[in-house]
Amino acid sequence: MTDAYIVSAVRTPVGRRRGGLSSAHPVDLAGHAIRAAVERSGVAPELVDDVILGCVSQVGAQAFNVARTATLAAGLPETVPATTVDRQCGSSQQAVHFAAQAIRSGDMDLVVAGGVEVMSLVPIGSPAVLGQEAGMGHPRSGLRWAERYGDQEISQFRGAEMIAAEYGVDRRQMEEFALESHQRAARAVEAGAFDDEIEPWEGVKRDEGPRPDTTLEKMAGLAPVTEGGVLTAAVASQISDGAAALVIASGEAVERHGLEPLARVHTTAVVGCDPVTMLSGPIPATARVLERSRLKLEQIDHFEVNEAFAPIVLAWLKATGADPERTNPLGGAIALGHPLGATGARLMTTMVHALRRSGGRYGLQTMCEGGGLANATVIEII
Repeated sequence: MTDAYIVSAVRTPVGRRRGGLSSAHPVDLAGHAIRAAVERSGVAPELVDDVILGCVSQVGAQAFNVARTATLAAGLPETVPATTVDRQCGSSQQAVHFAAQAIRSGDMDLVVAGGVEVMSLVPIGSPAVLGQEAGMGHPRSGLRWAERYGDQEISQFRGAEMIAAEYGVDRRQMEEFALESHQRAARAVEAGAFDDEIEPWEGVKRDEGPRPDTTLEKMAGLAPVTEGGVLTAAVASQISDGAAALVIASGEAVERHGLEPLARVHTTAVVGCDPVTMLSGPIPATARVLERSRLKLEQIDHFEVNEAFAPIVLAWLKATGADPERTNPLGGAIALGHPLGATGARLMTTMVHALRRSGGRYGLQTMCEGGGLANATVIEII
């Protein structure tokens, strides 16, 4: 079985809702990332075996296999195929997994993996909302679902509240975590830590989400999302726009085309968990990927745990005993934003570049995902 190497990793800036990327067409934004990733890798475009992109809300401008349309918009030859995957928030992390698996199996040598989401244009939940309005029903309105889970509320907000209660995470802890996320991200932006990984978009060169002037006092003044709850907008990921892409290559392709490996996809894993609590998957996913990799938690130099909500990461830290200083050291989605289908590839891109700067060897990325799922990936710097 051949190894799968990351030979380029690039992303757009992450734009705020109605910010600098909000007028971008998802096809153009994804195409921008794909083109940049291929150019940076040094791979001849016609040699790409496949393009796999994650996208959650596949409706409107993001419909009809956005990966294929974006591949053509990127200028790649018409002979290069493409497909779009949906594993909810982990869609583009799964795209990286699929690319690595295709290469390890020997079926492919060069694959572009990434994702896109322009939430300013295609709001979260659009496919379900539009389907219901058109009389097509709700995804969870089937009889067999009701037999198993009843008619209880299924939402990420409820799941995050349940996890906060289970792990004893209070509002003050979440707000302190959110503040630290903003401060880390602001310092990283100011220091130019993201500059090498970002391909600017029409004058937007930096992430728009970090709020260096936010305070605990400001956060404390916000009303909870649900009456009696502890979640507020301040401790949740931002609605955002963005795209990211990585080129994954086999060892043979690296040697044949003189490519420079940045990292090796060491181990991948995906798990399912309770779809009601929904967001606890990163905990068992981390355990599984560490077991498969035969690595110990202490050997991991950099963790990226998606900050969909603050209690998800705080619960993960409690359950795993991981070092908070090595977890999201450049800030996370609370500060930098969460363009759903692009976030997995964005996190991977950031982790690759950060590890190479720091001299670290191993990185571990994991994400909670709608429906009770979670991906986990270990990469090794070459």
